[in-house]
Amino acid sequence: MGKYYENCSTFAYSWEQIVTAFWKRYPNPFSTHVLSEDTLNREIIQGNTLFTRRILTKTNRVPKWGERFVKSTTVAIVEESYVDRKTKILTTYTRNIGLNRIMSVTEKVIYTPDPSNPGHTVANRMAWIDSQMYGFRRAIEAFGLERFRTNSARASAGFVHILQILYPNYQNKLALMSLHASSVPSFDETKEKFKEKAKKAAGEIARQSAEKISLVSNANVDS
Repeated sequence: MGKYYENCSTFAYSWEQIVTAFWKRYPNPFSTHVLSEDTLNREIIQGNTLFTRRILTKTNRVPKWGERFVKSTTVAIVEESYVDRKTKILTTYTRNIGLNRIMSVTEKVIYTPDPSNPGHTVANRMAWIDSQMYGFRRAIEAFGLERFRTNSARASAGFVHILQILYPNYQNKLALMSLHASSVPSFDETKEKFKEKAKKAAGEIARQSAEKISLVSNANVDS
């Protein structure tokens, strides 16, 4: 059956910024296990989608009990990405192409603008971990799941690190925009204030009219 992992996180950066930083996220201090990255091919498909295939080389640290199965200290990872600027969807797929009989890890991440905040980006991450090692499958898959959780958290931290370098003033800009938005009255607030002013004006007109009528009445009585 294998193991399945899923989580959702939000980056406080726009979708365009996420796409730009995606190609520049290595090296960073949180992903020292990534040794190299090379672009194999890049092309425009279906008119408006940028497809890129890259190969990454990562260190392959294993627990003591796994050393009997794994001799290599590195593993090759294929990364495929699709950037659709029209729909604003960045979809990435990664999978190991070495040692996949011992453990295969396939990851899919979808980056889209946050519906509730256009200046933020939502990342939906899914992963499938599987092993073909009879007798050790459950232990290897459990180890792979925990390793993936740790690595995905480090990957997100590294991504944010690069975003902060590329866009050092973006958070301040968002804070100012938020402050400005909170200082501008909403339509309902403006409507209520207008109604209150109208009531006061109507009351003042009625009071003045009543005073005039009273003066006229008194003048008629005196005459």
